[in-house]
Amino acid sequence: MTATIAAIDLGASSGRLITARVGDGSLHLTEVHRFANQPVAVAGRLHWDVLGLYREILHGLRLAGPGLASVGVDGWAVDYGLLDDAGHLLGNPVHYRDERTAAVIGAVHDRVSPERLYAVNGLQFLPFNTLYQLAAEPLLDRAGTFLLVPDLISYWLTGERGAEHTNASTTGLYDATARAWSHELMDGLGLPRAIFPGLRAPGDAAGRLLPETGLPGVPVTAVASHDTASAVAAVPAAEGGFAYISCGTWSLAGVELPAPILGERSRAANFTNEAGVDGTVRYLRNVMGLWLLQESLRTWGETHLDALLPAAAEVPALRSVVDPDDPAFLPPGDMPARIRAFCARTGQPVPESRAEVVRCVMDSLALGHRAAIQRAADLSGLPVEVVHLVGGGSRNALLCQLTADATGLPVVAGPAEATALGNIGVQARALGLIDDLPALRALVAATQPVRRYTPAGPDTPWAEAAARVGDPP
Repeated sequence: MTATIAAIDLGASSGRLITARVGDGSLHLTEVHRFANQPVAVAGRLHWDVLGLYREILHGLRLAGPGLASVGVDGWAVDYGLLDDAGHLLGNPVHYRDERTAAVIGAVHDRVSPERLYAVNGLQFLPFNTLYQLAAEPLLDRAGTFLLVPDLISYWLTGERGAEHTNASTTGLYDATARAWSHELMDGLGLPRAIFPGLRAPGDAAGRLLPETGLPGVPVTAVASHDTASAVAAVPAAEGGFAYISCGTWSLAGVELPAPILGERSRAANFTNEAGVDGTVRYLRNVMGLWLLQESLRTWGETHLDALLPAAAEVPALRSVVDPDDPAFLPPGDMPARIRAFCARTGQPVPESRAEVVRCVMDSLALGHRAAIQRAADLSGLPVEVVHLVGGGSRNALLCQLTADATGLPVVAGPAEATALGNIGVQARALGLIDDLPALRALVAATQPVRRYTPAGPDTPWAEAAARVGDPP
C-alpha cells in the first residue's frame, strides 16, 4: 500500500505545503508551495497575518490536487486565536515577540508562584509563554474557544475544534505529569476552563476538509502539531543516547525522556518538559537560534548567506561571543547594533564587518548548543553520544561544524525538512503504513540524506568563551 500525504508546516518565518508518497519502505517529498510568514505591526501591537497564512494554505492544497489520503497541520508554539461563541475569530493572533506580557508577569507570579507553576507544567520560563499572554489578553471575557495556531488552522479546514497534546504542553496550562489540561493552574490564574477544548493525541482523527477548501472529504489527522515535536519525531536515530537540536529561527536543544523532570535543579536551569509523540518528553532549552542571523540579514538588506558564510569562516574563532538568549535580542530590530553593544559592554572586540558579525553569531549559537546539551545530559543522567541537528540550520555547514567542536560530539546534520517528515510520518502511521516511532525514524534514516561532522581541536577555547557569556566552563 502507498499513499500521498500532505503536511502543512508553519514556521516562524515561512510556511510550506509538502506532499509525500509513502509506502513499501519509501518516502519521497515534494514541496508544493512555500510562502513567507511576515508579522504585521498595527497600532503598536505585533500580529501574525493568520488570514494571509490560511489563504496560502488553501492555495497549496489546491496545487496538491485530488488524491490525498490525509492532511496534517503543525506550527510554532504558544500563540493562539480566540473564537467567540459563534466560532468567529475575535482578533488576529498577537506575535510572541510583542512586548505586551512584560506588565503582567509579576501579577501572574503573585497568583501562582514560579515554583508551583514549574512543579505542575515543567515549562521553561519565557516571557511570551501562553499563560502570560492570556493574562494580558483584553478579549478573554468575550472568548468561547481558545485554539493554538495549528489547531485554529485545523478548525478552519474542518469545522472541528480540538487541542493537540504536544502544542498544548507549551502553554504553561498543561500538567506535564498527568498529560492533561491543568485545572489547578487555570483556576489559580483566573482563566475560564470552558474555553479550552478537548485534547487530541498525534494520530487521532481531526475531521475532514470542508467543501470550500476545494478538496472536500479528505481526512485531517492530528499530528505532533508543535513543529519541534514533529521534528524530533523525525530524528534519524537508531537508538537512545542522542541529543537533538531542531535548528531554525529558534534552536530547541535537548534529549528525549520517558518522564518529565520537575525538580528545583531543573527549574533553576530553566529547562522545559514538553510532550512528544507516544508519551515521550522533550526535555530541552530554547536557544534564540538563527533569529539573530535572520534579523541581521534583514537589517543589511541581504537575501542570502552564500558570500557571508565563507567570509565568516575566515574570521578568527571565538574572537567575540554573545549570549544569544539575552533579552536584548528577542524583539525585532537592528541586530548587528545590539551584538556590537553586547560585545562592547562585556569588554570584547567589537565585530565591525558583516563577516565578523556572522562569525560572532555562529560561534555564539554553537556555545548555546553546547550549554543546553551539556546541561540536559547532566540533569537527566542520560549519556549523550551523538547530536542530531535537524531543520533549516542543518544546511549551514559552518554552524554544524562549530556545534560539533563546541560540544565535543559528532553531529549528524539533517534532514532539513524534519518537521514536515515528522508530520507526514505520524499520518502514515495512522494510515497503517508505518508501525511505530522507531520505524518512522528508521524510514527517515533510510530515505533522507544526512551529513556527519566530527569535532576538531581541544575543548579549552570553547570553555573559555563560555565563561565570557556567563556559562560554566
